[in-house]
Amino acid sequence: MSPVPRKTGTTRSTGRSRSPRTKRSPRSSARAHSTRTAPPARSNRHARQRDPRAHWLLLLLALAVAATALLFSGFGRHEIAPTAAPARHCTAAAPAAVREGGPVLSEVDGKLRSAQLPARTVALTYDGGPSHSWTPRLLDVLRKHDAKATFFLTGTQVAAHPDLVRRIHDEGHQIGSHTYTDADLTQVSAVRARLELALTQNTLAGTAGIGTRLLRLPHTGETASLCADQWEAGRRAIDDGYVLVAADAADRSPGQGLIRQFTGSREAVDATEEILASPADGLRFTTVGASLRTDGLSYPVTTAAAAKGTAVVWAQTLSRGFTDAMGWLLVAAGGVTVARLVLLFTVARVHVRRTRAGRRRGNRLPRVNDPVTVIVPAYNEEAGIEATLHSLLASTHPYIQIIVVDDGSSDRTFEIAESVRAQDPRVMVVRQANAGKAAALNAGLSWAQFDIVVMIDGDTVFEPDAIRNLIQPLADPRVGAVSGNTKVGNRQGVLGRWQHLEYVIGFNLDRRMFDVLECMPTVPGAIGAFRRQALAGVGGVSEDTLAEDTDLTMALCRAGWRVVYEESAIAWTEAPSTVRQLWKQRYRWCYGTLQAMWKHRKSLFETGAAGKFGRRGLAYLAVFQTLLPLLAPLVDVFAVYGLLFQSAAQAGAVWLGFTAVQVVSAVYALRLDKEKFEPLWTLPLQIFVYRQLMYLVVVQSVVTALLGSRLRWHRMQRTGSATDTLQRQPA
Repeated sequence: MSPVPRKTGTTRSTGRSRSPRTKRSPRSSARAHSTRTAPPARSNRHARQRDPRAHWLLLLLALAVAATALLFSGFGRHEIAPTAAPARHCTAAAPAAVREGGPVLSEVDGKLRSAQLPARTVALTYDGGPSHSWTPRLLDVLRKHDAKATFFLTGTQVAAHPDLVRRIHDEGHQIGSHTYTDADLTQVSAVRARLELALTQNTLAGTAGIGTRLLRLPHTGETASLCADQWEAGRRAIDDGYVLVAADAADRSPGQGLIRQFTGSREAVDATEEILASPADGLRFTTVGASLRTDGLSYPVTTAAAAKGTAVVWAQTLSRGFTDAMGWLLVAAGGVTVARLVLLFTVARVHVRRTRAGRRRGNRLPRVNDPVTVIVPAYNEEAGIEATLHSLLASTHPYIQIIVVDDGSSDRTFEIAESVRAQDPRVMVVRQANAGKAAALNAGLSWAQFDIVVMIDGDTVFEPDAIRNLIQPLADPRVGAVSGNTKVGNRQGVLGRWQHLEYVIGFNLDRRMFDVLECMPTVPGAIGAFRRQALAGVGGVSEDTLAEDTDLTMALCRAGWRVVYEESAIAWTEAPSTVRQLWKQRYRWCYGTLQAMWKHRKSLFETGAAGKFGRRGLAYLAVFQTLLPLLAPLVDVFAVYGLLFQSAAQAGAVWLGFTAVQVVSAVYALRLDKEKFEPLWTLPLQIFVYRQLMYLVVVQSVVTALLGSRLRWHRMQRTGSATDTLQRQPA
């Protein structure tokens, strides 16, 4: 094989890139590229139509609604500001006038009034509920014996079972308040006590269209046993217009008039059946209001009050549903995540065995030594382009053509590339007006002389054996593209270490799995080898998306080509060094991936290799790179809620378990990539900071896409630090 012809060491200028579908020699195209043209107007395909930062308002609103729902649900479930059961013994008793008076306490003309039920009148009262377990049976018993009763209902249960509240009211029973959460009003502030009573009124208005003045204090019995603090809470309610209903002493005779108190339960149903089945002669079982001949204890509410109550009922229903759904989602997400890790570990092991077997076979077969064209698209890459070109020229693969496509750089990229070209004839420099990375790659393809094409980024630094190792899988005629192993060069800071771990744990473990399952979605722009025939078959590099590498790889998979991962082909890239640059890079990646996924969505329903890619690779991306990250902020809010208001020990155990799984994954991935374990100390911080940032990138990208905005190209400012790690390694 002869070396690359001398004519590749030239400089060309072009205002338009030619399609790679028709291969023409540079000599035949000299006329088309003899003069520079003015930079054409950039396509508005990716122009930003509205400011994506405004979408943060939507995210903040969603998180605020989620937090409010959790707080409202937690308040009703005693997870937020719960009250303990009252002490059995009072430190001070209620006034004698209260303890020695009747069980019904109210205020008339500014004076406290207590009342007893008339003789031979019994008021059956039930605290708590309604409940689907005992309320329907109790109502059946009362209807069977034509008896009426008074139900002191809890607001949270009223909202949860509106049908039972309406049945209680429609069957002529009386409804009173038992507060919203069955809270002990002696342990709460006056503001909380009024909130408890107001919310109960709202739920009654929203379910049965009524209000009530009847109130029974939770955790109280007969008036004789009232403590001073209980009476103080009751007195405040009486001042607000309520009628306080206690119970008569257990030894009081029904013939004297009696209020019987039951706690809602199955035992209360049985006791009621026993009382009504064999009553004493002449006893009348009725409600508290009817027995005292007092009107206005229950009253219809206005339309506005009913509407407000309906809103409260819906708020509780939705908040509880959201909380329950988040609990199940957390369980499902945990299960799916564990299943993913098991799959990654299992498939990674298969990939290792397969790779070792392939190398043993390869040692007995001729190696691929075909000449290679390397295309280097460059836009303002003066910081790293020289190191990139020198690393390519130092390649152990003997036959390479290097095409640098300067895409209208405004810095010294062209001059630096020209200086390298002047020293080595294997380099060609093509200059064109700024048209984007995809157009630059297509321009390079039009000048490519060989059937194997390697595409890289302008800041990528190759190890000497990278190109040789990268092209070896192309010995299999079914393989159309090969992904190399990209490593982070500037990994000294915490942000660099986090990205290094992400590349090793996330990207490379995933690529091993995609290789085994034959559904590789992305050959990274930093290092990838392609058959020219495969590229021509899909029309070259598409400009439809911001993730041209993902779009191209998906097109190759759908065209039936195998795309594989070669871990021994190592290239070093410069990762973003600031959070702002990282955000811009990942925002573009994520948005472009979403574009590519949508563009190739039909692969889900196709057959053959295309269907295999769609139902494996595309589905994997949809679940683990879109859906779960999209829900992650809500899960985080739920986790914080659990830490603050539920079991902190349980939340801590879950976090420790999750961290342990991540550490095990990291150790395995680092071992496979032959990397040091030193960056592992940053992993717990990565879970708290870096991971949240990546989740928010996905959220922002999805919202941008759903609102129909177009994202413009975000380019990272290079510093030439891709070789930092290499320079620190011992010789």
